[in-house]
Amino acid sequence: MAFINTIDDDAADRELAELYAGARESEGYVPNTLRAFSQRPEVWTAWVNLKETIAGGMDTRRYELAALAAARELRSSYCSLAHGKILAERFLDPEVVRNLAGGDAAGLDETDTAIVDFAAKVARDACAITEEDVQRLRDTGLSDRDIFDVTLAASARCFFSKTLDAVGALPDAEFADLDPGLRDALTVGRPIEQRR
Repeated sequence: MAFINTIDDDAADRELAELYAGARESEGYVPNTLRAFSQRPEVWTAWVNLKETIAGGMDTRRYELAALAAARELRSSYCSLAHGKILAERFLDPEVVRNLAGGDAAGLDETDTAIVDFAAKVARDACAITEEDVQRLRDTGLSDRDIFDVTLAASARCFFSKTLDAVGALPDAEFADLDPGLRDALTVGRPIEQRR
């Protein structure tokens, strides 16, 4: 499941035990993302607070688009599957999400396409961002705060995706239940964990 030792349920104490219990209550299982952070549960808690602060201050659809674009660019299957699943269930036709996972923005409007392109560029090479890239977002109607929010969503995804991949955390086996076409398109890096 990971390249580092993670703390099992029976060895978890205090904060980690509470986090595991909360995950089992809300998700029905303890996700590999949380297990990957089990050596430092306080960092997990700080991450969740940061992510919720970023996502809570912006349009949810835009957050998910930026997160998926960054995850795809980083080749993070875990994050690509998680955010692609949300987009397909709540905001976009699954076919559009499949296209997006492959780098094709067909089916998105001008604003969404600009958000996806910008978030991908932040993840790929933030030093390559130009004034023109920012202006393109303004021209589609985004305010400077909106642009900063997209930047935060993509940048934060870099931290989380790279951490998971660096320690070898595999996407949870539950992702195997996605529509096969969507699942395969969103698996852009590490494979989905096999069911135990």
